[in-house]
Amino acid sequence: MNAFSHVPPGFRFHPTDEELVDYYLRKKVQLKRIDLDIIKDVDLYKIEPWDLQERCKIGTEDQNDWFFFSHKDKKYPTGTRTNRATTAGFWKATGRDKPIYVKHCLVGMRKTLVFYKGRAPNGQKLDWIMHEYRLETNENGAPHDEGWVVCKVFKKRVATVQRMAATDSAFWFNNDHVAFMAPRVDSPRQAVHHLQNAAYHHGHHQTYHHPCKVELEYHQLLPQEP
Repeated sequence: MNAFSHVPPGFRFHPTDEELVDYYLRKKVQLKRIDLDIIKDVDLYKIEPWDLQERCKIGTEDQNDWFFFSHKDKKYPTGTRTNRATTAGFWKATGRDKPIYVKHCLVGMRKTLVFYKGRAPNGQKLDWIMHEYRLETNENGAPHDEGWVVCKVFKKRVATVQRMAATDSAFWFNNDHVAFMAPRVDSPRQAVHHLQNAAYHHGHHQTYHHPCKVELEYHQLLPQEP
């Protein structure tokens, strides 16, 4: 049974970046009691991202992201690179760390990482994303190589085109700019045509500078005709 199945029905855990760092992580580092102890300690190097769903599940409600504390260690005893490798793959940092402020005071930094299956440098990039939060008071200081961090893991939400198995089923398109159900189509090319029309009409109601971009994105997801 899940350790946190006792939370009230309908409970949702959606902490902000500021709350994760300045409350949960700070209390964890200072060994202070957390009012609702629902973030588990997880050894990031001994668990795969797809196993976190069950390990870090809170209550019985569906979750889109999972939280845990982890203790960073060094990749090499004499080096400064942090080891984020698991049995099946590794976490790779991407972009610049984001500062987190509370009342105009720097309290922490957020690092974004992507999971790759396999071994560097030839790993296969997956849709698992992790935000790793650490306490910090100097935005330009070197990242801490060891110590507690709090992490948030989720799967990247990508726009999809799904074709139903039934012949009479329609295509459903959905992204930030266009959402509609196309009429019955006989080929992927017709589906793209419907999508282009929807993007065009959508542009008359709302500023949309790239009406053809959506078509190109979805075209890559459609099966190719002979």
